[in-house]
Amino acid sequence: MVLSIEVPEGYGYVFFTCGVLPAVINIILGGKVMAARKKFDVQYPNLYATPGFHKEADGFNRVQRGHQHALETIGDFRTVAFIGALKHPLVCAVSGLLYCVGNYMYLVGYADVSKDVKKARYSKGGPLQSLAYLAALGCGISACVSFIKES
Repeated sequence: MVLSIEVPEGYGYVFFTCGVLPAVINIILGGKVMAARKKFDVQYPNLYATPGFHKEADGFNRVQRGHQHALETIGDFRTVAFIGALKHPLVCAVSGLLYCVGNYMYLVGYADVSKDVKKARYSKGGPLQSLAYLAALGCGISACVSFIKES
């Protein structure tokens, strides 16, 4: 049996907010890590700063961790958003925008060493990323169930 998939109207927004925009945010976050490398003198190939060796290891590691979080979630987010958008394009397009803003704010909050490390990443809008991820996941599940019922 063959399942035909029709790309819905508005899917171009999904390509932009869930495909292109996360790549742009990844470059921006990577730039913040490069600036932190210079500021905190953490040379390659070190992925993280070593406490006791690097004077302000925590400062650098928070920036690095903020970017790493985005890298850990971007693949799954894109997958469920692209699938979910076949049935819910507007929700997934908005989720893509919120995911990107949330990842940026997650890093900004996490990098703020004046805040408690356990709460910093959520202090400046970081939860937007998680909410957007869950919305896209829900859309992905909904689309898959719909496709299974149609086949």
